[in-house]
Amino acid sequence: MNERHVVVGAGPVGTATAELLAAQGAEVLLVSRSGAGPELSGVRREAADVSDVRRLVELSEGAAALYNCVNPPSYTVWPEFWPPVAAAFLEAAEWSGAVLVTAAALYPYGPVEGAMVEGLPDAATTKKARIRAVMWAEARARHDAGRIAAVEVRGSDYMGPRVSPTTGHVARVAPAALQGRTVYVFGRADQPHSFTDVRDMARALVRVAGEPSAWGRVWHAPTNPARTQAEVLQDVAASVGRRIGKVKTMPHALLSVGGAVVPVLRELRETEYQFTRPYVLDSSEIEERLGLAPTPWDEVCRATAENALRAS
Repeated sequence: MNERHVVVGAGPVGTATAELLAAQGAEVLLVSRSGAGPELSGVRREAADVSDVRRLVELSEGAAALYNCVNPPSYTVWPEFWPPVAAAFLEAAEWSGAVLVTAAALYPYGPVEGAMVEGLPDAATTKKARIRAVMWAEARARHDAGRIAAVEVRGSDYMGPRVSPTTGHVARVAPAALQGRTVYVFGRADQPHSFTDVRDMARALVRVAGEPSAWGRVWHAPTNPARTQAEVLQDVAASVGRRIGKVKTMPHALLSVGGAVVPVLRELRETEYQFTRPYVLDSSEIEERLGLAPTPWDEVCRATAENALRAS
């Protein structure tokens, strides 16, 4: 691969995607607000405001693929942040001819019965979920009209290298859990929940970017079988020879009462259902049709534990 690829967003998914592309021999530009971050072999960094259409068009010129791996710092800014940024990506993809490859979460589906599979309608009604659903609907409309090529990959809560407390629920509590302290998780600790390794999300993004037959639809990143929050923390600790303390659930009243004064808690109430009932991602289609498989669970847990130990 010697094509030019532009990855926007230098969080754990964007970084993993840039690293993978560089390892495959691509010319990689990693764009973020600050342009800062650890040096990555074969990756050039650039600072940019990606809501600036002209700037993003300029950066995307000559690219085979444009990856939207942007992750706003807070849920509370989504209504103001996403519309201009999403519009800039659409314009940049149209002007440059690069396929628009978007990393996304499962919010648009809303609460579902059974496992989430590709092809489910985006039926969510909450604010954050509708924002992301509209983003994909607009990209799909331009794709169907022949104006751009677009594809979206959705994953569940992230685990793996570089995932921070602001980008992953396990990363939020893993440092304390590895020290044997009592930790508090959202919802219920005994419900199955899917977790996606950021490296598997990156591999899915790169794979669909290079496969025109995969464009024009939503895929699910390869993801291991669901585990409960308590089981995940036990597995993470066991991967580095440790044992956890107690796993308790955050009182519902804290989200209800605290949400009145703490914006982040108020926003979390919208997605509380993800942790109070089974939240299972089925990735069998991408595994069977595109030949991808999730990273072995032990490796996912070990990378998560090592990341948490460095942070503690």
